[in-house]
Amino acid sequence: MTDASPDQTAQKTAAAKPSPFHELEVLWVRHWTDQLFSFGVKRPEDFRFRSGEFVMIGLPGEDGAKPVLRAYSIASPFWAEELEFFSIKVPDGPLTSRLQKIVAGDTVLMGKKPTGTLVLDALTGGERLWLIGTGTGLAPWLSVAREPETYSRFKEVIVCHTVRNVQDLAYRDFFTKGIHEDPLIGDEAKAQLKYYPTVTRERFETPGRITDRIKSGDLFADLQLPIGFSPNTDRVMLCGSMAMIKETAELLESYGMKEGSNAEPGDYVLERAFVG
Repeated sequence: MTDASPDQTAQKTAAAKPSPFHELEVLWVRHWTDQLFSFGVKRPEDFRFRSGEFVMIGLPGEDGAKPVLRAYSIASPFWAEELEFFSIKVPDGPLTSRLQKIVAGDTVLMGKKPTGTLVLDALTGGERLWLIGTGTGLAPWLSVAREPETYSRFKEVIVCHTVRNVQDLAYRDFFTKGIHEDPLIGDEAKAQLKYYPTVTRERFETPGRITDRIKSGDLFADLQLPIGFSPNTDRVMLCGSMAMIKETAELLESYGMKEGSNAEPGDYVLERAFVG
């Protein structure tokens, strides 16, 4: 019996080391605007996550380079049979300049370890859940708003989505109508969910940044709620631009609300893994 050659040993070692990524088939792609798109991929049988978590998504590197990856919130609820993602298009972005060109049948890479703080576990009990997002920061709310526990824990769920232009209100029809047909939480959503879009650069019935509408009290007046947030009743999740997150978090702190985490649940949570 002869010893294995160095080349054979290296091959065995490489074969024994599992890939840190799933290679997943793209099932569909939807282009909302020239800057926004969504896509769905086949869910691995062994992939488990909590509604609101994110995972690394990417494509193989070009010309033998390392894969290009970015954190994406999973826009599907934990029970969905396919995984959905909502993305911006950056013309010269290392990943999205290529990712925006995918079509059904293509392959994308997905990390095997979902994580994140935009989960119900990171919040203490309350009566009203605010899901506040800008741009593609809406993605985790598509997951959390289809989570049955959301409606058993909170009497009222308010999805706030701020964008620049009216056409950027992706999923508007879903939150106003489509979610009511959901076989699992449709009835609860119809009774407990409110959708509150705002637009900053065009005429709209609720114009301006969400932070300005919080400060002015217009947000609460429009929804016929008491002005301001209360640590006794309100719980808040934030996702989107860092400017919005920072300003809103400061506003929440001024109302006496405390940031939560997986280790220590609180009154509001934000996702620190995202940088924009």
